[in-house]
Amino acid sequence: MTQRADQPLQDGTIEKIEELFESTGRVARRHFRGDLEALAAADKGGAAGYDPVTAADEEIEALLRAGISRFSPGDRVIGEEGGASGPQDARRTWFLDPIDGTKAFLTGMTGWGTLVGVVEDGRAVAGWMDQPVLGETFAAVDGRAVVRRPAAGGGSVEVTDLRASGCTELSEAILYTTHPSMFGEAGGEARRRYDELGLRVRLQRFGGDCYAYCMLAAGRVDLVVESELNAYDIVALIPIVEAAGGVVVGSDGGQPLEGGTVVAAATRELAEQAWAVLRPEG
Repeated sequence: MTQRADQPLQDGTIEKIEELFESTGRVARRHFRGDLEALAAADKGGAAGYDPVTAADEEIEALLRAGISRFSPGDRVIGEEGGASGPQDARRTWFLDPIDGTKAFLTGMTGWGTLVGVVEDGRAVAGWMDQPVLGETFAAVDGRAVVRRPAAGGGSVEVTDLRASGCTELSEAILYTTHPSMFGEAGGEARRRYDELGLRVRLQRFGGDCYAYCMLAAGRVDLVVESELNAYDIVALIPIVEAAGGVVVGSDGGQPLEGGTVVAAATRELAEQAWAVLRPEG
């Protein structure tokens, strides 16, 4: 049975997304463990410098697009590699990042994942981050955030509810950012403010891409601060963090559905303290 765009997400849709992850996961694992040259990495270039895209990115997005068009026709789809398709006035839009963290993927690190996010009526309402090498799927639907991963003894899958740490003080926070260059060259105003934020937290670490946001939802990280994001980088992660009790806010205090500079935090108090450092004075 297909689902019209005027219908809410149903349990059947959730199952279909997870079935898609079985297919996309096989593609990701095959390329991740394969020969580097077979990835056929190309540089999309642009103002941000080296921006690789691989055969895995393209294959995974094609699988996701085809699947969504089958079970939820009439929706709009926006992906990193294929751009936008479907009616502009659709009530529901799917945001796809086939491999968020392609640079990590290329270098054999596991801080990447496949992102699928849903926006309805101007709000991010559901999201998934699938990390097939680790066998983990982080998901948020209907206000519940969970991670599905192999049980410690093997042979089964554990489903664990996610809960953010509740940290409210910068001085106690663990901060992650994929790379400080997101905030410009050293010495620039945005970079200076970001560096000041790093001095005020208990621990600052770099890397992680989408996985850092999931660790925030799991209570292992308290703060993720990034800039120069696209919508497909963040939409899927907003519901996961929010359903775990955290917040993801842009400079206006709302959901940053268009990307840009983003503060994800275990609590709103912590997010406000981070933004107070990052915002220009006056």
